[in-house]
Amino acid sequence: MSKDQVKSKKKVTNTFYRYSESFKLMVVQEVSSGSSISEVCRRYGIKNMSIVSNWLKKHGRTDLLNTVIRVKMRSEEDKMKQLEAENKRLKIALADAILAKEVLETLVEVVDNHYQTDIKKNFAQKLFDDVLQKKNKK
Repeated sequence: MSKDQVKSKKKVTNTFYRYSESFKLMVVQEVSSGSSISEVCRRYGIKNMSIVSNWLKKHGRTDLLNTVIRVKMRSEEDKMKQLEAENKRLKIALADAILAKEVLETLVEVVDNHYQTDIKKNFAQKLFDDVLQKKNKK
């Protein structure tokens, strides 16, 4: 790179804003009076709503934070418990199936070592030959 190219490149830095305590209190007061956090952020050009949320926490106004309250019906709770039980049952069944597969693979390896043969290969070939014989008879 030439010196001109180096001079033309500028470093991009993040801009940090420092807000005074009086400004923070004013924003908290506006949110307290009924304005939404997003509305106050737009009005004053605050880029991130979490900044105002932090101010609300700092000044003890956590009741003004956007909180989601989930009301569940009895049938929803029952359905949720039923789904959780089914999920648990399926996880156990999957674990059993994986364990059975591992046991069978280990059994095949032991038999291969004991009889000095390849059962998978021989069994598949025998199966293939049987299918061909049946097909040729028809």
